[in-house]
Amino acid sequence: MTDNSTDRPGPARRVPREEVRRRLLAEAVRVFTERGYDDARIEDIAHAAGFTKGAVYSNFGGKQELFGAVLSQGAQGELATMTAEINGTADAGAVIARVAELITARITGDTGHGQLGLEFAARAARDEKIRAVLSPMRRAQRDTAARAVADAAARTGTDPAVPPELAGLILHCLTNGLVNEHLTDPEAVTADVIEQAFSTVLTALLPSSTRA
Repeated sequence: MTDNSTDRPGPARRVPREEVRRRLLAEAVRVFTERGYDDARIEDIAHAAGFTKGAVYSNFGGKQELFGAVLSQGAQGELATMTAEINGTADAGAVIARVAELITARITGDTGHGQLGLEFAARAARDEKIRAVLSPMRRAQRDTAARAVADAAARTGTDPAVPPELAGLILHCLTNGLVNEHLTDPEAVTADVIEQAFSTVLTALLPSSTRA
């Protein structure tokens, strides 16, 4: 009797959890951007990523949490890029100019992400479940902005004009406001205007006078 066991396929390799999340997030960005929150379906996102919708629930808890993870991922990526770009720069003017340039590029070059953020924020005002997802994420973003201000101040030897926590709130609100204005009136709120607005506010928050 011939043993053909060696011809049988072995068990399928289990996809690491980090890879599952990465693929789901990548497809979620595309589907949410193309269809908006209402028309995006979990099963479509999961299928495009190569999984069942159970993978979404086991990794993110549901559609609301997945949407929040998409927004949070964008903010984390932006911070990582800015940190890498200004690493080693000790001149306050150079740091301010580069940060303003990078934020402007993100606002004008990734309008889909801005639309998603505004849509989720509008829903949070009327839906407690969405607000429960969005509120801690926004709080974390403000905290991250505050730490970035504190780090920039230490790096450049400047004293922030206001406490870092307040500076983080100001920059967070400025970013969201400029995203909204650029989306609704891009001909007036251009890249040059956005960059000038950020440079002006950052210069006020990080005055050039050095510590004694």
